Amino acid sequence: MGSMIEINDTLQLTTEQGFPADVFDLACHQQNPITLDDVKDRIFTFKSKPNARIFQLDPVRVYFVHNINGKWLFWGHVFIQSISITKDDKGNWITGGTYKVTEVYAPDYQESFSRHESPPGASFFDR
Repeated sequence: MGSMIEINDTLQLTTEQGFPADVFDLACHQQNPITLDDVKDRIFTFKSKPNARIFQLDPVRVYFVHNINGKWLFWGHVFIQSISITKDDKGNWITGGTYKVTEVYAPDYQESFSRHESPPGASFFDR
């Protein structure tokens, strides 16, 4: 019998799942880049990732991606601080947890990385 647990090296979140879009705003980042100093002591929460998932644990980096209507915008790296796997009210496994940002990509690198590392056709910059 196979395992129902996914192992991920990418934390890809919608705003509803906990991507902090109020902190990581692309237009602001392009004008005045966000730095690690802006977020280094913050712990962020994510929730409602479908399926049972395990992410690489600190000190291994996990890519940090904002999923915007199915398009991927890479922001940098995070360290996972906690993982919780539970069932929702419909009996589906869901994953949540906490993370801290450990690297923020400069705007030019962010665009290049997003173009090259997103699944085919899923880069935020390929619209």
